[in-house]
Amino acid sequence: MIVNYEHKPVMAKEVLEYLDLDKRSLIVDATVGTGAHSLKILEALPEKARLIGLDRDEESLEVARERLKKFENRVTLVHSDFRYIDKVLADLKIKSIDGILFDLGISSYQLEEKSRGFSFREDAPLDMRMDKASYISAYDLVNNLTEKEISDILRSFGEERWHNRIARYVVRERMRSPIATTGQLCDLVRRAVGYRYSRQRIHPATRTFQALRIAVNRELEALSEALSKTSKFLKKGSRICVISFHSLEDRIVKHNFRELAAEGKYKLLTKKPLLPTEDETADNPRSRSAKMRAAQKI
Repeated sequence: MIVNYEHKPVMAKEVLEYLDLDKRSLIVDATVGTGAHSLKILEALPEKARLIGLDRDEESLEVARERLKKFENRVTLVHSDFRYIDKVLADLKIKSIDGILFDLGISSYQLEEKSRGFSFREDAPLDMRMDKASYISAYDLVNNLTEKEISDILRSFGEERWHNRIARYVVRERMRSPIATTGQLCDLVRRAVGYRYSRQRIHPATRTFQALRIAVNRELEALSEALSKTSKFLKKGSRICVISFHSLEDRIVKHNFRELAAEGKYKLLTKKPLLPTEDETADNPRSRSAKMRAAQKI
């Protein structure tokens, strides 16, 4: 575990502005990760205000605990998937909150921890579990699902054009021996798509790895569930900010916010998603695909 890991929070300036922290007393960071956003939030909050941080990755929480040490009397960190936010708040005897942040997707810390198996740039066990206590890994999906099931995952969660071809290669390859590492899967995808990605900007395995990660961690399902629960805990005038990194996530956030706005529960603060500035993308390339939406409880 990298205790001194440095992580640049994406769109931190916008998060602080839209959460409107001056008069808040309790903020939830639903994806605390290594604590980069939480640190900025705590520094901007009034002196006695508190923060609750959730994350499903215990290793990231340990890094966050160290990073937020100077605020330890004002921070409660909880090992939990944000889809269970209602249970977390109930256990803490909290009935309402002043604001909440979701910073979705995978963190740089997880990508750079080779043993986690999230990245196609390093050969590692094919895992991709954000919570190591989870039973199902990418290895299980790749080596046990049917060709159609794999194809459907790549199409639905990765928007992969060559989902059928890649799935066929996966099934053919695993008949010889299990696909056990990220390197094996990456090479397989390269062979499956061949020259078809020669003119593409992204690595040919990007969408396959994204799709499997989303499936393993049930990310889109968890997001929908969490957003539907969150509005019940927000006080009148409080804010919600969501940073997403691909169109599937952003679509879920957009529809949730619009539905609640139509019901008279939310005021949309961002009719279109905010994008990172050119300066930020130059300084932090990970922010390039970020989109942030914000709403206020009314």
